Amino acid sequence: MSRYAILHAIERLDPEKDHQRIIFLSTCYDFPFDTTRALEFALFRTFCVPSISTLLDRTGEFSQRSQKRYDDTDIIVSELLEWGYDSERGKRALRRLNQLHGRFTIANEDFLYVLSTFIFEPIRWNERFGWRLLCEQERLGYFFFWREVGRRMNIRGIPADYDVFERFNKDYEREHYRFTEANRRVGAATRELFVSWFPYFSAPVVRSAIYALLDDRLIEAFGFPQPSPLMRWLVPGALRLRAGCVRFLPARGKPRRRTEMGHPTYPQGYVIEHLGPPGTN
Repeated sequence: MSRYAILHAIERLDPEKDHQRIIFLSTCYDFPFDTTRALEFALFRTFCVPSISTLLDRTGEFSQRSQKRYDDTDIIVSELLEWGYDSERGKRALRRLNQLHGRFTIANEDFLYVLSTFIFEPIRWNERFGWRLLCEQERLGYFFFWREVGRRMNIRGIPADYDVFERFNKDYEREHYRFTEANRRVGAATRELFVSWFPYFSAPVVRSAIYALLDDRLIEAFGFPQPSPLMRWLVPGALRLRAGCVRFLPARGKPRRRTEMGHPTYPQGYVIEHLGPPGTN
């Protein structure tokens, strides 16, 4: 199969009608690694908003059960991306997501912002580190996919236009990002989770690599140290080198689904309805 066969298949689809298929092909065939990393950093960005970080900090989920919190989010998002919101599994994932959010009073504007990061951060990551650029059908596919998910989450006022929603995303960050201790605690807990996935002796390097991928506004809002100019050059350079190598690999013959992979919190598998903090089943 041609390295660009998935791209050619996607280009024949209508992003407004076929966005579930587009997202599946793009995420599970051409960009499984990139999608995961981009969504990790999308969530990282939301922790710079004090109203969001304060709520997350108050629950204690990040300080006490950071791996479980990561796995639960990863699984719910992956169920939607890989099986579609119209599938039986996707409907169960959305129902569980709404149940978990329904326990709290969350501003509609905060919901809108988080939703926007799920659209635009994968696109921005791809522009920096993708082995090929997303085509227009993929970019619009992200927009239509998450817009429909947001509608099913009863989020109000979702822009009907891609550019309008992107402007909202940028304006929201400019107006709301600022340092708080809650940001620092939630950001540090998440950073240490990422660090824990690597050998203990590499922790200082991993922390520096994470800082090197964050822009200055995030660094300031978290109160993290500025990375060295060398790390600012090395880490993005390594990811671009990876992309250059991936470009020459054979095409993936079958989808790579995170919903079929092991998760540290659920070594024996998971039940969608049991995801989330203890006592919320």
